[in-house]
Amino acid sequence: MNISKQDIDKLNAVITVDIDKKDYQPKVEKILKDYRKTASVPGFRKGQVPMGMIKKQYEKSIIIDEVNKLLQDALNNFLIEEKLDILGNPIPKPDENFSWDKDTFVFDFELGMAPKFEIDYDTKKKVTLYKIIADDAFIDDEVSNIRKQYGKLITQAEVVDGARIVGIFSFEYKGEQQEKNATIELSQIKGKTNLKKFLGKKVGDVLSLKTKGLFNEDHDLMHALGLDHDDAHGFDTAVTFTISEITTTEPAELNQELFDKLFGKDKIKTEEELRTEIKKSAENQFQNQADQQFLNAATDYLIESTSFDLPADFLKKWLQIGGEKQLSEEEAAAEYERSEKGLRYQLIEGQIAKENDLKVSYEDLKNYAITLIGQQMAQYGQPIPEEKELHEIADRILANQEETKRMQEQLMSQKLLDFYKEKLSYKTKELTYKDFVAEVYK
Repeated sequence: MNISKQDIDKLNAVITVDIDKKDYQPKVEKILKDYRKTASVPGFRKGQVPMGMIKKQYEKSIIIDEVNKLLQDALNNFLIEEKLDILGNPIPKPDENFSWDKDTFVFDFELGMAPKFEIDYDTKKKVTLYKIIADDAFIDDEVSNIRKQYGKLITQAEVVDGARIVGIFSFEYKGEQQEKNATIELSQIKGKTNLKKFLGKKVGDVLSLKTKGLFNEDHDLMHALGLDHDDAHGFDTAVTFTISEITTTEPAELNQELFDKLFGKDKIKTEEELRTEIKKSAENQFQNQADQQFLNAATDYLIESTSFDLPADFLKKWLQIGGEKQLSEEEAAAEYERSEKGLRYQLIEGQIAKENDLKVSYEDLKNYAITLIGQQMAQYGQPIPEEKELHEIADRILANQEETKRMQEQLMSQKLLDFYKEKLSYKTKELTYKDFVAEVYK
């Protein structure tokens, strides 16, 4: 057997595998002899069937099977031994003159080679690392939400400002008449005209409404009526709403009883301490969002600033035939367009990890799992287990491949985040959460 590689250009190559009869015939002969020992053919005793009959029936299929095994092993070993960095998988080249009736076989495979490139960490345009603060307005809203959440519900005779209304929406959806129980806040209703239809109404009253422009947010309409996500935007139909309950909330007092419910006995004793705790907790969560935004911005920068070509034609062909379902040329081209950016970053990330020895060890995973267990226990007010039990729980978690993969990705993202903060030039920008959302997700 002979295997060789011919470079077409820097990104494309062809591997040729020559398989001779002497490479596969000994194994084929052995299998045929084994078949003969066990073959049951009328008119012949077991083990006495003429070899010619056995060959006629089985030889070609055995040859095909054995040659394919040799071929796959040869390809895999060659790629490993030559340390070829390829994209996708080798694609067999069709040969109109190929025949299994010959003694020798020649197979050609197309390869898409991974490009070579250098990464420039000297950002011409600085990446932004946000520092998100919880300002007084944010903390005021959080305190108000807490007081409302733990407040006392008071039944009202009619709908008033700030009311919470329970009722049944009746409407036609997807060709059928629907009835949907819903709880809505009057603050969700959009516009003075709609508000007037609710204010002053009592239990048992039936309101005739139009869904278009009824709620401030389409998602509120989606939840209230049980619509599919895509249907909620622009959903325009007539509905009735029958009121069954009207309440308002008397906000809870900011006292020790409430503080103890929120944080445990005597952990917080004043409103000032409550506001400090809210600010600390919120800004810790904001930091995760800011870090993710920085990671996304760094990723985009590296993709834009790291220039290299890809074996596009090869990859489109591989996408066309490599999946569970074969794609048309147009579908494969569209899929390539969708996945090209992700592939470029995979190559960049892989090179960064290799050049800087960024990897996630089992010890890293174990320690991370133990940390998560401790955080979860603390969240639910449970005591942290002894060290031995912690390790046992972590081992059980890591036995789950999906969970291990998820944690591995999280840890690698953290390593990359730390690396980018060290290597890339960036500017720090401080702003409120509201302004952060407006600027980043505009």
